[in-house]
Amino acid sequence: MMKRVVSSFALGSLLLFASCNGKKEEKEEVTIYPVTNPVKMDTVISKEYVAQIQSVKNIEVRAQEKGFLEKIFVDEGQFVHQGQTLFRIMPKLYQAELLKAQAEVAQATIELKNASTLANNNIVSKNEKAMAKAKLDAANAEAKLAQIHLSFTDIRAPFSGIINRLPLKLGSLIDEGDLLTSLSDNNDIYTYFNVSEPEYLSYQTNVASRGSNLVSLVMANGDIFPQKGEVQTIEGEFDRETGNIAFRAKFPNPNKLLRNGETGKVQMTLPLKNVLIIPQKATYEIQDQKYVFVVGNDGKVRSKNIKVAYELPDLYVLASGLTEGDKVLLEGIQKVKDDQKVQVKFQDPKKVLQSLKLKAE
Repeated sequence: MMKRVVSSFALGSLLLFASCNGKKEEKEEVTIYPVTNPVKMDTVISKEYVAQIQSVKNIEVRAQEKGFLEKIFVDEGQFVHQGQTLFRIMPKLYQAELLKAQAEVAQATIELKNASTLANNNIVSKNEKAMAKAKLDAANAEAKLAQIHLSFTDIRAPFSGIINRLPLKLGSLIDEGDLLTSLSDNNDIYTYFNVSEPEYLSYQTNVASRGSNLVSLVMANGDIFPQKGEVQTIEGEFDRETGNIAFRAKFPNPNKLLRNGETGKVQMTLPLKNVLIIPQKATYEIQDQKYVFVVGNDGKVRSKNIKVAYELPDLYVLASGLTEGDKVLLEGIQKVKDDQKVQVKFQDPKKVLQSLKLKAE
């Protein structure tokens, strides 16, 4: 009986010792935290900009003469060809003016013929012939002007495109300059988007780093437009109120999917030089502010507020808050508190980046 008690006591002591050792080892394992440095490197980011979409050719079609809208040959949303008649303003008044002008031309022609005959026979002076010639020239000019006014009663498409809304109905009384519709050629479209001054400078000064000036377009439904666009122009000056400058990119639109007036987001590649990068997992957030724990030379952790310039997969590009030599806590940020002394193990920052989605180049 005594042997059994001794054996039980020894077994219990062994289990208690093993348990204590396990807890001690676990405690020591928890207090060893991995740390790393921010990495200074060159990289590229893809940033989205809100864009306004416009047809390369988009015009307002307006009346050039007064009158009643006699004919509407097209419908809203219809594709029309260059030179196709769109509208007709009642032409009778202008037809009458043309006939009158043509009659005056005929009369002036006869007068010139008679004056020439008389002048050749020295019955009238040469000035009479010259006056008759001037009268004929004036009549021809009036006839041409009447012909132009008559031609304005037929409004034709200056280029092929899609008819937009028709605000006026058949029989409407139209004044000169009234809007009849607008016409859009959607074979190619422009996207206009605003870029900040620092991003503009990065784009312009690091041409080789950005690879090309091609951009992508995210449509309003979130889908990527299948065609790539090309940045063609940048405006001449910055907006003083916003500090931005406008870029224009041109996209081919072979299927006419995009229309004038749409919105979207342009994705543009921006090169970044000598920026500090840290893993996102090393950060935590309090009231929309981002923080990291920095381990000092005394082994104590202290929280530090950081400003993020750009977000990449698994990474943050920093605007301020850290230096290249800071030791940042990688894991266990939910388990430590300010001024807590911890044991750390340094991890090479490049190896840390290689373990993430975005590989260090």
